[in-house]
Amino acid sequence: MVASFRGTLRCAVKASVPAVLTNHSIVTDEIMEPGSHDGFALPNDVLIVEDDPMIALDFEDMILGFGVTTVRTAGNVARALDMIDERAPDFALLDVGLIREMSFAIAERLDALKIPYIFVTGYGADASVPKAFADKPRLPKPCSSEALQIALQRLTGDRNKP
Repeated sequence: MVASFRGTLRCAVKASVPAVLTNHSIVTDEIMEPGSHDGFALPNDVLIVEDDPMIALDFEDMILGFGVTTVRTAGNVARALDMIDERAPDFALLDVGLIREMSFAIAERLDALKIPYIFVTGYGADASVPKAFADKPRLPKPCSSEALQIALQRLTGDRNKP
C-alpha cells in the first residue's frame, strides 16, 4: 500500500509549491538545481540515520528543499552500515540515540571513509558521546532549516567544489 499526498507542500525552507508526495519522494512543478551558497556546494547524496519516521521525513524534506539530489534514510545501525557499503554518501546526519542502540559504529565507519557527518540529538548538550567523537559537530532536535543548511555547507563545501 502506497500512501500519497497531492496538494501544496509548505516547508520552512522556501515558498509553497504544488507537490506530490509518494514513498518519501517529492515531485514538484519546479526543477531544483543542486544547492549552493557563497561558493559552497551542497552534497549530492545524504544519508539520514533516524529511528523516528516523522523526524526522518522532516529532515528529508528540508534537505531535498536545499537542492540535494539524493536523500536516503536508515532507521538502525545495521541498515545504515549496509547502505554505506552499497554506496557511500557524501554526508550523513546521525541521530545519536536510536532504538536500543547508539549510532557510534556508523560514525566510526564514516570517519574511516573520510565522510563528513553531524550528530543530531534531542538531549542537547547533555548527550553523552565517546571521547573519540567529542569534537564532532552536533545539532539539537528539532533544529532550524537554516542551521542544518549551514552545517551541510560548512562540512561538505570544500569536498564538492569542482
